Amino acid sequence: METIVSTNAMQVQTNEKNSAGVKNGFKQKIIIKLKVLRSKKTGGWYSAFLCLVNQGLATLAFFGVGVNLVLFLVRVLGQDNATAANNVSKWTGTVYLCSLLGAFISDSYWGRFLTCAIFQLILLLGLVIMSITSWIFLIKPNGCGDGILNCVPPSPLGTALFYLAIYLVALGYGGHQPTIATFGSDQFDEANPKEKISRAAYFGYFYFALNAGSLISNTILVYYEDGGKWTLGFWASTAAALLGLFIFLLGTPGYKYVKSFGNPLPRVAQVFVAAVRKWRVANVEGEELYEIVGSESSIKGTRKILHSNDFKKLDKAARVTEEDRQRPTFNPWRLCTITQVEEAKCIIRMCPIWLCTIMYSVIFTQMASLFVEQGEVMDATIGHFRLPAASMSAFDICSVLACTFLYRFMVVPLAGKISGNPKGLTELQRMGVGLVIGMLSMVAAGVTEIYRLKHVIPGKEASSLSIFWQIPQYILVGASEVFMYVGQLEFFNGQAPDGIKSLGSSLCMASMSLGNYVSSMLVNMVMTITARGERHGWIPENLNNGHIDRFYFLLFGLALVDLFAFVVFAKWYKGIQHEGSDESCTKDGEKDSQVLDKV
Repeated sequence: METIVSTNAMQVQTNEKNSAGVKNGFKQKIIIKLKVLRSKKTGGWYSAFLCLVNQGLATLAFFGVGVNLVLFLVRVLGQDNATAANNVSKWTGTVYLCSLLGAFISDSYWGRFLTCAIFQLILLLGLVIMSITSWIFLIKPNGCGDGILNCVPPSPLGTALFYLAIYLVALGYGGHQPTIATFGSDQFDEANPKEKISRAAYFGYFYFALNAGSLISNTILVYYEDGGKWTLGFWASTAAALLGLFIFLLGTPGYKYVKSFGNPLPRVAQVFVAAVRKWRVANVEGEELYEIVGSESSIKGTRKILHSNDFKKLDKAARVTEEDRQRPTFNPWRLCTITQVEEAKCIIRMCPIWLCTIMYSVIFTQMASLFVEQGEVMDATIGHFRLPAASMSAFDICSVLACTFLYRFMVVPLAGKISGNPKGLTELQRMGVGLVIGMLSMVAAGVTEIYRLKHVIPGKEASSLSIFWQIPQYILVGASEVFMYVGQLEFFNGQAPDGIKSLGSSLCMASMSLGNYVSSMLVNMVMTITARGERHGWIPENLNNGHIDRFYFLLFGLALVDLFAFVVFAKWYKGIQHEGSDESCTKDGEKDSQVLDKV
């Protein structure tokens, strides 16, 4: 009996040892797998490529709604040309204004990955509501809104749901775009020289992907929508957004993640408050200003920024006084670090450059409004086929795609040999060139309108002038985008401090936003001034009675004034310099001045 008991006890002990061994072995395997996962390289071109595909599909979905929106408002909701153009400008402006919200949340709280995912879900929700609303409430009878068959006036509920849907699309896409741009650039390490070059190339490919997506919207989707199949176009956009979200989430294990850095608003406010408190304190040299010890700045995870000599009054925020030394701990509303002060300076320095880009965005937004309305009253027939006016923007997209590669593989090497800059042209130089080309597009559009009016068919709204006369203005706008918008993305993302990178990328979209609002304001002002008494004004319901050519030339004149201001501020600008960085932004600024003097 005792033998049996002892044998059972031994078996129990053996089983316990085996069980413990299995558990330890299982734990060891998990630890090994975790180490392997941690040792695997994250980021790089594969992860960036997923971001590019995601951006292309999200853009396809967005422009499936946006590219023909002005015609939808006219044909389906029954709005006049001026009202429709203004509503599109306001909506587009809201899209890009939402980019500031997305960038702020990304940098401050959620991080870039989570922000991208949530705003894509909002975009998807808006597209679903848009598709269902047009199907059930707006497209009545079926096939209406094709320019021939009129739709039944929409119900208040249908109109309300439509506006809810398009503004959800605005919020979703607006918050997503600057965040995905920065998230994609995060996949490359700026400290690595090779990856730094890849990071610069990424922004060019990002704009390429954006236009590749919109090319499908502007050719295939716009064709079906123009033929009255609006609901089909909206459901196709919804499918593209869903596929884009799936591809984005597919890369989750391999992404390189950057944590949020906290709300930048208190950090910037602290600098101004501390500087005001020490307004009467004497200025000192940079070496005597306060900075924490170590490679990182006081903003955890960010690099230190070297001291600059402009805006010296703000340096007082980093001046250590006797009162500061007597305190047991430093009060951030009284004493700031050099990096914190320089972060505020960077924002101030970028503001004039950013303001000068708004006028270009006014030019750019004409492509989605007045260019389309102008094309609607031109001869768009090719045999028995009628080309949708909105599909002419395909020439803009093709111009962007072609000019992106021409710039990357021809202009950059040639300009690099001449200037000694491996980038070819600096970002500010590219932006200046883009503004000049944009101005030329307004001249081309104005000349086209003059000839269109000469070929008006008596008794009809249409002109016998071929719609292909619009090709030069679309090509010029496309070429200007490659210089202006890609230059903006690189400039604002590169010059923004580490703690507000997404906010830097969003400045490009915020410029588009204000450009749309300014365009809407200009249209209203022009119509108020020119449509007095019995005069029809420059942009009437029937464009044959107006003079949108004069509006185009007005934009050219305003852009010319803007160009002079841009050159002045570009020569004044001094770039950000991080501690331990081998790049000299000051030299780039000097090169900008030399080239801009010749513009």
